[in-house]
Amino acid sequence: MLDRRVFLGSLLATAAAARPTEVPSRTAKVERLFKSPDGHPNALEASSEGLWVADQITDRAHLMSWDGKLIKTVETESSNTSGMAYGGGFLWMAANGKAMRRTPRPTDASRGEVLKVDPATGKTIARYPLPDGGGVHGLEYTREGLWVTFLKSRKLALVDPKDFHVIRQIPMQFDRAHGLGRDRDGIWVVFTSDRVIQKLDVKDGRVLEQISIAKEDPEPHGMCLHNGHLYYCDAGLELGGKGPDGKWAGWICRIA
Repeated sequence: MLDRRVFLGSLLATAAAARPTEVPSRTAKVERLFKSPDGHPNALEASSEGLWVADQITDRAHLMSWDGKLIKTVETESSNTSGMAYGGGFLWMAANGKAMRRTPRPTDASRGEVLKVDPATGKTIARYPLPDGGGVHGLEYTREGLWVTFLKSRKLALVDPKDFHVIRQIPMQFDRAHGLGRDRDGIWVVFTSDRVIQKLDVKDGRVLEQISIAKEDPEPHGMCLHNGHLYYCDAGLELGGKGPDGKWAGWICRIA
């Protein structure tokens, strides 16, 4: 006859094993560093030259030093820019349809697409429509390929930057995914509306770590990873750009 204590112990062990592993979570300590040149940044990318910042209204890409000095500005053909990567010798700009608060241009996107851009001249080398027909707010160039947020299907996809075919996809828990940062053991994704940054397993999307942004801190939009720190920016476009600018519009921040 099975000993009652052994039986109860077995049940407890089984229940413990069935419970999901608790995800390490913390609230971010946010440092406001400096403001972007144009005031509505929605994309950040770290590079050996400095910090690339793309503006959602002017659609210009600025290269800045890590202490906030402007190094150069590149005019691009992107529109409603939200997301940017740098790699393979090119800027990769996330265009999300018609422009905001500026005069329309013939080159403005009519749907979500990624532009491959010459970082010296701003010339568009290629355009890639989003395979799911939706928008894109986050890009990250890695040795694996180009990571892209598919907003319509709520997937994070790894695509081949040569022809944009999808290599694999992983699920995301929340809507409105923005900036990305590839870490050694995962990829960081910021979810703007939920003010949450999650590190996801690149194989299956499992959440490895989570950081919350307090309501009193700048809202997270574009994001990148540099020397072990996450940097993010606040585009400040309240109510989808139809309302007044937010309190922290234009600020670039670092998570300590």
